[in-house]
Amino acid sequence: MYVKLIIVSIVSVIVGGFLAASMLSRIGGVGGVPSGGPVAGASGTIATTGKALIGGPFTLTDHTGKRVTDKDFLGRNMLVFFGFTYCPDICPSGLAVLTAALGQLGSAADTVTPVFVTIDPERDTPEKMAEYIKSFHPRLIGLTGSKEDIAAAVKAYRVYAKKVPDERDPKSYTMDHSSIAYLMGSDGQFRAFFPDLTKPDPLAAEIRKALATKS
Repeated sequence: MYVKLIIVSIVSVIVGGFLAASMLSRIGGVGGVPSGGPVAGASGTIATTGKALIGGPFTLTDHTGKRVTDKDFLGRNMLVFFGFTYCPDICPSGLAVLTAALGQLGSAADTVTPVFVTIDPERDTPEKMAEYIKSFHPRLIGLTGSKEDIAAAVKAYRVYAKKVPDERDPKSYTMDHSSIAYLMGSDGQFRAFFPDLTKPDPLAAEIRKALATKS
């Protein structure tokens, strides 16, 4: 009986650890929760240690058809959000909240370039992105590219994105994805992430706090 209890305890610890890791991975996207830099959320900004595994080199096409890389954004902060133009609710509401939050920052927002990266390159052409982003922040940059380009960016930012067939229409599909905004510093390094994109007031406060925090 004693041996059985020990075995059960060990199994419980292993299973519990696995579930916890799975939940953290889901929150932070594929690859887990970001580490390093301030982490912002509903409970505030938390300083962590270690180098963040978020971001990195990318080569994409902006909404004007110009090829751009991560180096084109050096010298300015980036507020990066991944989604797709056919998204029915999460993306338009998230981008609207980001736009409102940046509006509340006043002159501090001048140092931040909002960036919308599609996870649906099959449908989101530069022309489609250009038309879509008109509804949001005037400085919002839309980025798309080939499937390989987008896959590399999704991997670099640890974004969860999955193509989901439409059961009612075999020729159609939607995209399941995480809804997190990432703040990248002027040096291209990860600064903070914002998982709550429902209200502009607290988001603006968290962005301001992250901008004021030394990297």
